[in-house]
Amino acid sequence: MSSIKEVAKRAGVSTATVSRFFNTPEQLRESTQEKVKQAIEQTGYSVNALARNFRRGKTNLIIVVLPALGVPYFASVMRGIESVAKAKGYSIMIKDTQFNTVPFNQVSDMFFSRQADGIILLGSISPYQDVVSRNGHTNSLPPLVVSCENASPDLAGLPSVRIDGIKAAFDATNYLISLGHRKIAFISGSLSQAVSGEREAGYSKAMKQAKLAIHEDLITDGHLTIEDGRRITRRLLNQPSRPTALLCANDEMALGAMHEIKLAGLSVPGDISVIGFDDIRYAEISDPPLTTIAQPGEEIGEKSMYKLCNIIDGQAIDNKTDVVEHQLIIRSSTAPAVL
Repeated sequence: MSSIKEVAKRAGVSTATVSRFFNTPEQLRESTQEKVKQAIEQTGYSVNALARNFRRGKTNLIIVVLPALGVPYFASVMRGIESVAKAKGYSIMIKDTQFNTVPFNQVSDMFFSRQADGIILLGSISPYQDVVSRNGHTNSLPPLVVSCENASPDLAGLPSVRIDGIKAAFDATNYLISLGHRKIAFISGSLSQAVSGEREAGYSKAMKQAKLAIHEDLITDGHLTIEDGRRITRRLLNQPSRPTALLCANDEMALGAMHEIKLAGLSVPGDISVIGFDDIRYAEISDPPLTTIAQPGEEIGEKSMYKLCNIIDGQAIDNKTDVVEHQLIIRSSTAPAVL
């Protein structure tokens, strides 16, 4: 059986470089990675993962907690997580909290039993006060990283990777204002969620900056589903003076809103402009194609997994929050207001 020294000699690198190839390949140049990879194939070298993990006390398992498996946006984030996990030699186990209908005591064991080397909370909004209060005060708690946005205030102090939700909603609202819209409704997720609170704050900031009135009946609490988008839009359309534009906290509600507007015999964007959030794969092919805020899901997933790996490996992290850039994708669901 070949040794790591033989691999290093054949590749013309140090044994430390070979070790980095297995543990932190992103630190190596692609040319160096290719040399080591070829040397491994030529020598037939293999790592005894079981023995290595036993020595390190590792499981090589990462748990990803998400609120629902069916949310389209999370698919792109999972691709990023899984690609890095594979390169790092980790397996992924997904835990679905079913929009928080699963009691916390049914999922708490995975936090405190050390059955995984680390946990990524993917936009989860369950009551994790117990997790946060024990974080850093017990060796039984694995490293935690929040991916996407801090959907609960309880998670604000944890390492995270996300967009600036306030700035993103501000940009979307400001774009509608630039089109001449003055009565703009905001269809939120639950306003008790930090993610919705950030987006509502960005909406309010843009409206106030433009000196536009913010009517309470224009900020409506939903639950991020197509059905809620339809239900809330029906209510808005029945107001004596309906809005000329809708900003929705996610694309699913925006798609539901557009469907309901057309059922009422109105036009998108002729009568009402609509903006969504996330740029899910259906946004571009909707009728009309949806203007939306794009979150770079795959990049967020990759950075979240790299951050978690660095914490697991004991590397210091200077900044607990990595903010990635969002983008306003302008399509055909928005147009100048008809006053």
